[in-house]
Amino acid sequence: MTGTPDTRLIVLRGNSASGKSSIAEAIRARHGRGIALVAQDNLRREVLRERDVPGAANIGLIGSVARYALDHGFHVIVEGILHADRYGPMLDALRRAHRGSTHLYYLDVPFEETLRRHASKPRAAEYGEPELRAWYRPLDLLPGDWESVLPAGDSLDATVARVLRDTGLAAESA
Repeated sequence: MTGTPDTRLIVLRGNSASGKSSIAEAIRARHGRGIALVAQDNLRREVLRERDVPGAANIGLIGSVARYALDHGFHVIVEGILHADRYGPMLDALRRAHRGSTHLYYLDVPFEETLRRHASKPRAAEYGEPELRAWYRPLDLLPGDWESVLPAGDSLDATVARVLRDTGLAAESA
C-alpha cells in the first residue's frame, strides 16, 4: 500500500497539446504547497533522455516517484500522454495501491485543436503536424471505466475547478 487515507492521486492523460501540463500547474498554483507534480515529459525526456517505447524505464520511474511522494504525505499529480497500452498496468497498480482517493482524467481534444494549441508551445518548432499525427490516439482510455473524460470545450478555469472539487482539494486550497 502507498500513501495515506488523506493523500490524493490525480492522473491527467491525453494527447500532446491537450492541456495536461497547464491543468496540473494551475491545480498546484491554486492549492499551494503539498502537491508533487510527476510529469512524464520531465522524467522521460529530461531525466532519462529516452524515447517513449513499450517497457521504457520511465514507466517504472513515474510510478516510483509518485509512490515516494504519496508515502511522504504529498498529494500527487501524474501528467503526461501516458498511452494506455504502455502505462496502463503501472497506473492501475498505482491506483490499486493508493490508500487515499484516486482520480483519473483523460483530456479528449480533437486533433485539429491539438495542432492549434501546439503552435503556441515554446517547443513548437521541435516537431510539427507529421509527428503529432503519428502520436495522436483518439480516446485512448484506460480499461476498467475508472477514468473521467474531460471535454475540449471546457475552459482551463472550469476544468481546474472541477478537478479540485472532484478530489476534495478545493476545500484545502490556499
